[in-house]
Amino acid sequence: MSENLHIVCPHCQAVNRLPAQRLGPAAQCGRCHQALFQGHPVAADAAAFDQHVRRNDIPVLVDFWAAWCGPCKMFAPTFEQAAADMEPQVRLLKVNTEEQPELAARLGIRSIPTIALFGRGQEMARQAGVMDLAGLKRWVAGTHAA
Repeated sequence: MSENLHIVCPHCQAVNRLPAQRLGPAAQCGRCHQALFQGHPVAADAAAFDQHVRRNDIPVLVDFWAAWCGPCKMFAPTFEQAAADMEPQVRLLKVNTEEQPELAARLGIRSIPTIALFGRGQEMARQAGVMDLAGLKRWVAGTHAA
């Protein structure tokens, strides 16, 4: 018997239910028929953030950033590569704190970049500052396993 997982579509925000063994690049949204995983972080506004964090059965890793932030720009390629490496086991989101100030305030984001890991609707861990790819992957694996 296989476990069914809820996966939010990065395009239309529909919640899809599919067997865990079907997670991967071939998985498509039942509503919009686009790929559920593309190996890139999903740019999210507050509504998309809430949908992904609350409804995904896989962990959601979020990069809170801003366009004017030098360290954020330095970290962006690392986060992009992390999406390519970590999907479909983890959904990666990017939230621009300048465009989503209410969300940043609600979550108490005080410095950027800030990386936060969510599981089943709850924040599991938070880390301010940049990391290299190996460090980011270790941090997620260690946090998710705890």
